[in-house]
Amino acid sequence: MIDTHAHLDACEEPAALLVERARAAGVTRIVTVGTGIDSCHAALAIAEANAGVCAALGIDPHQAGAAAGQIGELAALLEHPQAVAVGETGLDYFHDLAPRSSQRRLFERQLELAAAVGKPVVIHTRDADDDTAAMLAGFPGTVVLHCFSAPGLLDTAIDRGYYVSFAGNVTFPRAGELREAATHVPDDRILAETDSPYLAPQPVRGTRNEPAHVVHTLTALAAVRGADAAALGRQIDANATAAFALPAP
Repeated sequence: MIDTHAHLDACEEPAALLVERARAAGVTRIVTVGTGIDSCHAALAIAEANAGVCAALGIDPHQAGAAAGQIGELAALLEHPQAVAVGETGLDYFHDLAPRSSQRRLFERQLELAAAVGKPVVIHTRDADDDTAAMLAGFPGTVVLHCFSAPGLLDTAIDRGYYVSFAGNVTFPRAGELREAATHVPDDRILAETDSPYLAPQPVRGTRNEPAHVVHTLTALAAVRGADAAALGRQIDANATAAFALPAP
């Protein structure tokens, strides 16, 4: 099993301990995600120090107001052999922590960078379905919609062959719309993640999330899809291997 999106640098406990607990739970690989230049450096350091961990590197939309000059630094970090994707990047019109025009400019530049280096993009989108779909329309590479919470984008994602990744919020009692969406994602395009340390799944809600808890999300996804959890875990692992061009486990 793989956790396709975790912020190990944002967790309170040491990454090595979290990786050890994940392995004990059957989670053998983790994509740790940078959300700014300092976070990207930390993600790469964690990936270097822990077997089975690789890194996605990006600047999230919340930092768009101050990140215009950092694309060159991000490009240099993406040369690292354990950097497997650009992101998370995207648009967040829910929190609106940066001007929307700045968010769109930063998003566009990271899409251009991902296309230039031939890496997939990991997308954060909140309340920005139309602009997100429009800006991704011309992107030639692989797209991963992380922490999927935009059912309005589902048809677009399926039509364009995007990967759709579900986090712990799909297990919440009121998340029926997300669970319904999860039944429509093709077998070869579904992913699972924790978004650690955020969004702990319902069975451990109220605690700090960690990669070991992705098994709860897997169980919920298997239930709504009428699938065997172990088989779905293998499918998700294979999907992540393809999406991020990972070495075979």
